[in-house]
Amino acid sequence: METLSRTQVKSNTAIINSRTRTENVKAQAEHTEANKQVKRSIRTDKQKYLEEIATIAEKASREGNIKQLYDITKKLAGKCSEPERAVKYKSITEIQGQRNRWEEYFEELLNRPVPSNPPDSEVTHMDLPIDVTPPTIEEIGMVIRQIKSAKPAGPYNIPV
Repeated sequence: METLSRTQVKSNTAIINSRTRTENVKAQAEHTEANKQVKRSIRTDKQKYLEEIATIAEKASREGNIKQLYDITKKLAGKCSEPERAVKYKSITEIQGQRNRWEEYFEELLNRPVPSNPPDSEVTHMDLPIDVTPPTIEEIGMVIRQIKSAKPAGPYNIPV
């Protein structure tokens, strides 16, 4: 690729501590020009790459190759970053400001006066008929034999 060769040229035109000011200015100008060329080359290479990927995606779409199309779309989309959250329609960018705003929001939401007539509810303790002993080796073996490969293990064919 051209980009790699231009990067080499750019690194070769590094600014050296010259003896004269004019040599230093000349070296600085060469370095700046080489840097511009490298950036331009990177942009064109990226554009060519994206066009190539797009043609592959179009071909996969025409052929009905959904897996390849999905993979290409996922590659192009990249990772999504979580957007800044607005609290009560107020956008705050600093983290401490966000924390302060969340604190204010939840104080408004949760700090309510105590109800005048609280409900009468008592905690009752009930012994439910649930077997809490650990399963035996025979029970485990029986359950493993009942499981069929590539099939859900739950009742009514509901995966668990």
